[in-house]
Amino acid sequence: MARIGLQSVDFEVAAAQIRGARLRSELVTQEIPAPERIAPRSIAMAAGVARGPRRGLSPDGTIDSHYGAGRIVLMHDPESAEEWGAPFRIVCFAQAPLEVEIGVDPFISDVAWSWLVDALDSRGAEYTYLSGTATKTLSSGFGTLEAQGDAAQIELRASWTPLGADFGAHAEAWSELLCLLAGLPHGAGE
Repeated sequence: MARIGLQSVDFEVAAAQIRGARLRSELVTQEIPAPERIAPRSIAMAAGVARGPRRGLSPDGTIDSHYGAGRIVLMHDPESAEEWGAPFRIVCFAQAPLEVEIGVDPFISDVAWSWLVDALDSRGAEYTYLSGTATKTLSSGFGTLEAQGDAAQIELRASWTPLGADFGAHAEAWSELLCLLAGLPHGAGE
């Protein structure tokens, strides 16, 4: 793989842009420890969708949300530039519960993936080497869990190589994706 648009942006500048991104107001966010063995330098953020009274952190330090949650990690490794196409790589995770009727829709995974692409494009987040999965799960409770009934969830895992020098736009796109998965309208509460 050839190097594409190799950024001359310093990691600290990129990390500051991620920290300073204008994320959707419906989210409760927190910087979390980044994975240590994937890249020499990285920063990670977690978010949960808040509806009604703001929810905060759960006792274990994670974001407490019944409406959807996710993480974004910005990694920097000049040695991986050949594989990634540049020295930076972004990994994101987003999940949200679905109504069962929506969860059985055969196209919901395609829709979730299109929301990621649309969110990146609408924020002007330049990228290449986009890859990932969109997974829907359906579950039914039995025995002592029978009362919970049927449930559905959508989960999106993706990674891409950011191009240009606006790393905040990628975090903003991720926050948009979280809100869309949780059923909030595009751009509301910004």
